[in-house]
Amino acid sequence: MDERLNERLANLLDRLEPLLPPESVPIDWHSDVAALWERHALGGRLVPVVPRDTLQLSALVGIDRQKRALVDNTRAFLAGRPANHVLLWGARGTGKSSVVRALINDLAAEGLRLIQVDRHDLGSLPTLVNRLRDSEYRFVVYCDDLSFESNDDAYKALKSVLDGALTGPPDNVLLYATSNRRHLMPESSADNQETHIENGELHHGDAVEEKISLSDRFGLWLSFYPFNQETYLEACGWWVEQLGGTFDEAAREAAHRHAIARGVRSGRAAWQFAAGWVGDPSHG
Repeated sequence: MDERLNERLANLLDRLEPLLPPESVPIDWHSDVAALWERHALGGRLVPVVPRDTLQLSALVGIDRQKRALVDNTRAFLAGRPANHVLLWGARGTGKSSVVRALINDLAAEGLRLIQVDRHDLGSLPTLVNRLRDSEYRFVVYCDDLSFESNDDAYKALKSVLDGALTGPPDNVLLYATSNRRHLMPESSADNQETHIENGELHHGDAVEEKISLSDRFGLWLSFYPFNQETYLEACGWWVEQLGGTFDEAAREAAHRHAIARGVRSGRAAWQFAAGWVGDPSHG
């Protein structure tokens, strides 16, 4: 084989290599309870991961209603009963992501398996769902901090999997998503210009209907709001004591100042306060 041909073949391989899928990582759903979905040019692959924390649902203060609804829906799904796709939406730091992550720690023994998909990989979501179709396990496919811009077509893949495809999602797959937006897409005043009243009824324009139609495909909406003062302090006290500290009057006053400085009362703010307070040796 002549040198020129070898050079051309080497150049061709260099160009093809980025298109080849990464080396596959073996996954055993009997022992692997969570995985990441990584998209590549030829589809995607599942990468097993160990959940980064051991957070239990009991640790999440101030969201009892949301926890109960999510656990009930998930347990119905695990038992083979009808269950809904879930959209958890609301203010930042209020427990949306934490409650989904805690599910795997509480319910893995009951058969739950969790797969996280990055928003930028949603275009390959149908590939993932079809790969899971024949598995004996039950999966929650989870997308964190989900939102789309007006010119983003990735939401079409999500709509298709949720409700729009001919076959629909398999019985062993549910989609859970968290978002700061209830309708997942930005809403502008221009969208409302098409709204009109007909026979005494309010009708939205096509732009609004398109944006609403995506979130409508989630059968269960769970809303999360900033904590009031009492709930915030309860969360601060819980975390301070869990971390080995004492939530005395000085800690309460410091927690109150922390919320004012951050401009928010939330579970995340409570955890951050507790970590800083207990970690400071002057408070020991």
